[in-house]
Amino acid sequence: MLNVDYIIDNASEVVEKLKFKDFDIDIEEIKKCSQSRKKIIRIKEDLASQKNQISDKFKNVKTDKDKNKLRVESQNIEKLISENKEKLESVESQLREILLQIPNIPDQSVPVGDQSKNQILKSWGSPVDNNIDHSEFFEESLMIDSEAGVNLAKSRFTVIRGDLVKLQRALISFMLDSHLHSGYIEYYLPYLVNSDALTGTGQLPKFKDDLFTIEGEDLYLIPTGEVPLTGLYKNKILNIDDLPIKMTSHTPCFRSEAGSYGKDTKGIIRQHQFEKVEIVQIVNPVEAEETLENILQSAESILERLALPYQRVLLASGDTGFSASKTVDIEVWLPGQKTYREISSCSIFTDFQSRRLNIKYKDKDNKKCFPFTLNGSALAIGRTLIALIENHTKDNLLHIPEALRPFFGADVIKL
Repeated sequence: MLNVDYIIDNASEVVEKLKFKDFDIDIEEIKKCSQSRKKIIRIKEDLASQKNQISDKFKNVKTDKDKNKLRVESQNIEKLISENKEKLESVESQLREILLQIPNIPDQSVPVGDQSKNQILKSWGSPVDNNIDHSEFFEESLMIDSEAGVNLAKSRFTVIRGDLVKLQRALISFMLDSHLHSGYIEYYLPYLVNSDALTGTGQLPKFKDDLFTIEGEDLYLIPTGEVPLTGLYKNKILNIDDLPIKMTSHTPCFRSEAGSYGKDTKGIIRQHQFEKVEIVQIVNPVEAEETLENILQSAESILERLALPYQRVLLASGDTGFSASKTVDIEVWLPGQKTYREISSCSIFTDFQSRRLNIKYKDKDNKKCFPFTLNGSALAIGRTLIALIENHTKDNLLHIPEALRPFFGADVIKL
């Protein structure tokens, strides 16, 4: 979340920048809650001082009458303290609810506008003209069974089998090994998290409709490994020497895809359940831009070793996610669609998530500060499978890139 003092002290700037994310912020409501909170805190401090004064007086009085009088005064103050505490909790809860609805401010380097203003920063590889649609190959080879997925669950769930499952497993190991060699620590994580974890990373309250929830429990299926990885450090106080913290994990991801009905229904482009390898870093704020470049290179190096053409795209403000201040997508070339499609989204969140999760670090002066968090998909497994099939299939043979062969154990798959 945003710092409330920053919002108030820079009201005009905040209002203008949040318009770039199509969000109208109510500054006056925030000021009202903040002023009320400060007033209650002053009363709280005054009552605490009065109570201390009574305690000091009590040590010196001699008669029972004077002691009883002080006891009554103390009890009255205790009552006022209790009432004041309830008021403070109420106004702080109200202020937090307002702040939780506000998106992060776009970085100054982010182009202003909608998706049409996204900027291509880099291209790698030559797009191949391979008239191959992955969904047709899946159907013909019987490696994917959408009907079985519907019978077991519902539409947008699929069953895959045979060499395709083996290739998926090989990709996961290949990606994780690549990140481990770059200094990331691998985690195995719960696939269910509570609302605090989702609120901390920004999925709640805004994206509740996109989540699968467990009825009667404060538990949700994870939409991305970013949630439990970042949430590992909730309420932690780190030392500056602990930074950067580099984490990676392979997880399934579960999304209801609310509002996406009718989109990408063929093949496995958009599913309710899909696999992803995620990388997350918690860093000193001054290292954020360098870290974003590092995350991008980690994802891109995998695509290059798999000989998959891609482009790097800086998202405009209107296309940047709720929690992010800056997002750079990596889009892989899909010959079947004759276009580039997102395969990784890498973002700087500034201190937006660390404030929501109460993650802090002590700087060299022992001052407590909020670190910056960043994350990226490296990579989405299903879309990597699609890219491999559409870019590397010839004469009904999927040619396995050399870097992947030790993990897969063969040079080709017959489709």
